[in-house]
Amino acid sequence: MHRITLGNTYFEGENDAYLFTGAETALVDTGIATADTREQLADGLAEHGVEFADIDAIFLTHYHADHAGLAAEIQDESGATVHAHAEDAALIAGDDDAWDDLETRQRAAFEAWGMPEDEQEVLETYMQAGVDHHTAGAEVETFADGDRFDLGEVTLEVVYTPGHTAGLSSFALPERNDVLTGDALLPVYTPNVGGADVRVGRPLQRYLDTLTRVADAEFDRAWPGHRDPIDDPTARAEEIIHHHEERAHRVLQALDDLGPADAWAVSADLFGELDGIHILHGPGEASAHLDHLTREGDVERDDGRYSLPDETRDRLQAHDGESWPL
Repeated sequence: MHRITLGNTYFEGENDAYLFTGAETALVDTGIATADTREQLADGLAEHGVEFADIDAIFLTHYHADHAGLAAEIQDESGATVHAHAEDAALIAGDDDAWDDLETRQRAAFEAWGMPEDEQEVLETYMQAGVDHHTAGAEVETFADGDRFDLGEVTLEVVYTPGHTAGLSSFALPERNDVLTGDALLPVYTPNVGGADVRVGRPLQRYLDTLTRVADAEFDRAWPGHRDPIDDPTARAEEIIHHHEERAHRVLQALDDLGPADAWAVSADLFGELDGIHILHGPGEASAHLDHLTREGDVERDDGRYSLPDETRDRLQAHDGESWPL
């Protein structure tokens, strides 16, 4: 396996693609469809004697443009089979109905979160500028959790890890007890939940389940979709769970300070002023936490605004520490 590092100025930065050369020449993730990233990927492949035309198979962790953006172009040049989870396949294929549905859901979410119209306009301008966020029409074969692909010296086993997107999948390498995690587990940032894919129901719970699954697997190393390898995936997964417990505590504190508030107001309390993609991610993550805490009975919701029941306020005031069990 060869890790190819790619630039990315639109999202988390420093994407990774992974090349396998054996019985099949395969690529896990492709990077974003910009000229600079296309050149970086081509140069990285060339270091191992591979061109776009040599790729037999592409395995995509999820539909986001910084992971799937070049898939269709490589497929056009090589005839490669593009594989992705069924939940994200239509978006990767560039299906107009799937993208229209996503955008309709996003607009509804913006209203539900209380996002001001001027911020919606800023976000829309950002999303339409500079890069095609819609993946450009690859033909996709779908996979499901537990499917295995024999690449010769290694096997890729699909580990379904939703939360960040509905179809986000990791790929275990059983022969070496490693895992390619896409955006399910990152070494620096905590993957966004709630805003990154508004199709996901109960996004925080889905992601906590994913983190528990990764932690319980006790992989030796994780190869993420951004930045450097993770030498202790179990510890990192547990660290992110703890991060969300700390964030849940902050959400409850925000409601205690603000009184009844929508997700946008809670996001502002958590993150301050937002720009770029974070106009989407901030209130999305606040909403994911508010939804989870509401379902757990710790928060009440009335007409899009959230508040603390007296019982939760009493528990919060008596609570020792800066995290809230989820």
